[in-house]
Amino acid sequence: MKIPFVGQAYTSRSKSLAAQQCVNFYVEQSEVDPERMALYGTPGTRLLTTLPSSGGIRGMYLPALGDAIVVQYDRIYRLSHTTWAYVDLGFTMQTQDGAVCIADNGTVACIVDGGFGYIVDLATNAVNQIVDPAFYGADKVGFIDGYFVFNKPNTQQFYISSLYGTNFDALDFASAEGAPDLLVSLLVDHREVWMFGDTTTEVFYNSGDADFPIQRMQGAFLEHGCAARNSVAKLDNTVFWLGKDGNGQGTVWRANGYVPQRISTHAIEYAIQGYAQISDAIAYTYQQDGHAFYMLSFPLANKTWCYDVSNQAWHERAYRDPITAEYGRHRSSCHIFFGGVHVVGDWEDGRIYALDSDYFSDGGDPMVSIRSAPVVSNNSKRLFFHSLQLEMEEGVGLTTGQGSDSQITLDWSDDNGKTYSSERYDSIGAIGQYKKRVKWHRLGSARERIFRVSISDPVKRVIVSAELEAT
Repeated sequence: MKIPFVGQAYTSRSKSLAAQQCVNFYVEQSEVDPERMALYGTPGTRLLTTLPSSGGIRGMYLPALGDAIVVQYDRIYRLSHTTWAYVDLGFTMQTQDGAVCIADNGTVACIVDGGFGYIVDLATNAVNQIVDPAFYGADKVGFIDGYFVFNKPNTQQFYISSLYGTNFDALDFASAEGAPDLLVSLLVDHREVWMFGDTTTEVFYNSGDADFPIQRMQGAFLEHGCAARNSVAKLDNTVFWLGKDGNGQGTVWRANGYVPQRISTHAIEYAIQGYAQISDAIAYTYQQDGHAFYMLSFPLANKTWCYDVSNQAWHERAYRDPITAEYGRHRSSCHIFFGGVHVVGDWEDGRIYALDSDYFSDGGDPMVSIRSAPVVSNNSKRLFFHSLQLEMEEGVGLTTGQGSDSQITLDWSDDNGKTYSSERYDSIGAIGQYKKRVKWHRLGSARERIFRVSISDPVKRVIVSAELEAT
């Protein structure tokens, strides 16, 4: 009999209800046969270059003019997509850690890091710190209709630059004051400025007013705010964020017009709300192979969750430390699409990678994909498991080295995912062995069972279904 093997990550508050893992796999549904789905391995991280400073990549941005801008530690670089060579712009920032935000007006780029701001001339690469007394620092910067717009930290206020300039007027400010919460984050989308407060959100637009152009949009007020300033991101023609309101926090939202739509599941919310800190969450978005992904990482909790818009399904992205064998968050902290490549920066050091669907390791370290399926049971009657066969893409081994006879691992749990059996292996097939069957026999008995498989060899991994023979 077929068992429902393919699916999203869903480990509930009680594992007796659900204990489904989906690590470094994502779900794709057939567009010609809606009844068929597959698990595809997530893209690997292929090293492009390594920046020389200490510390991780704090932000990346692709301006309208020239090479990409990358911030590592307290240094600013320009990165070429043709050779992946980099140039240090020779400027020392005032801060060394924490995410930065970058925007440009076609001539200069503005970088903010909380208390300070910097201007990069896109033509000459000259960098200067903003010293105008009417610049108050900012965590976020956006660009709308010729103006840079900033939040004023720890207030309800936001302010703007001069039109296509980098000067500031002390009177060019306003407040997101529909509710008395502080302004946490902002994002420009569809020529609108989304102002995210601690518990509410307001939307502003360019009214053309000569005194101050950025005005509140009537009727665009959301009773949900933002729990993490760096969780706000654009994707699928709308806005996504990690939410907070007067009733609680830890739900992930997307905007449906000006109405928040919950996209997190109870299982994801249970995981998030169990973290000691969620205000440090960072997110980026990208689109690859027809899938639009919202990547949400929690640095202190050391976890990364990913939402796939195409099928409204969650999975986990994880890096396994090759020394300790412990799993942690994905290596990436930020993303740009540059030269036809999905480019990401490492959160820990200066490595810059390509997210490559045809590369099956994490910067040279093994990338482990894990799937634990829904529980198999028959009204608490004892089942004798004679065999389990996976329908998957076989014969994907490499010509030499690890993966030349690629392996898949099976283990199982008879106590709702609390403990697992010893591992059993089978070959996915050497290269060209397309008719190789992945099948295990004599699997014992249980009243309830969860089957789990994993792949760590650097080969393509695709699982379509599972066939179980049991009495």
